[in-house]
Amino acid sequence: MSEFRSFRIEAVVLRHADWGEADRILTLFTRKRGKLRVVAKGARRIRSRKAGHLEPFTHVLLQLARGRDLSIVTQAETLEAYIPIREDLIKTATASYLVELVDRFTYEEGSENISLFHLLIDTLGRVADQPEPWVAVRYFEMHLLDFLGFRPQLFKCANCRERIEPVNQYFSVAQGGVLCPRCGAGLPGVREVSVETLKYLRHFQRSDYSQASRAHPALQARVEIEALMQNYLTYLLERGLNSPNFLKEIQP
Repeated sequence: MSEFRSFRIEAVVLRHADWGEADRILTLFTRKRGKLRVVAKGARRIRSRKAGHLEPFTHVLLQLARGRDLSIVTQAETLEAYIPIREDLIKTATASYLVELVDRFTYEEGSENISLFHLLIDTLGRVADQPEPWVAVRYFEMHLLDFLGFRPQLFKCANCRERIEPVNQYFSVAQGGVLCPRCGAGLPGVREVSVETLKYLRHFQRSDYSQASRAHPALQARVEIEALMQNYLTYLLERGLNSPNFLKEIQP
């Protein structure tokens, strides 16, 4: 098969759906082609050699043949299966949240984002390896927003641009960042942000992961951070996410 008709991609499987009697449609986030939909023919057959490589959250290397509508998987190799994720329901739900975010925020072929691809595989590895990946997930959220052009303003008031002082502030999803007490007090649709919460949000935004991983927020700050991030993500997506509700239901 000519080079034009066949190509290799490195990808993470975001999700799959049954198609026809034995095939599957895969939604991939690839290293160099952004989000891509392909078909894996015969992947639902018991004897399929490709099926085990094409499960969600799997980091794979695929050989594809160009088809009329969708490219066809001709070979599949697992680069990382993240086995601990598949053996633990909470880790599975957490990984589902990561891939749902990538799926919702990205578009079809052409939206290359190598930084986001590496953030995704690194965070899947952290979820697999760490007993408690809360910081890894919050770091992922913050840097996903950064890589996609939705970096929240955390160091100056998003309205008046004055420097934020070390007192409780407000956060506006509509204005994309923190509002000082003068601009935010009494404004509809804003939420109060404590000094502690803002400190950790800033830390996750400006740190590499080795620095961010040393953070140990108290429970109240964790609750505030998670709620604020969910509120902002939902606003940007213009609809709610599915996986956070399931994750809350199964957590002890």
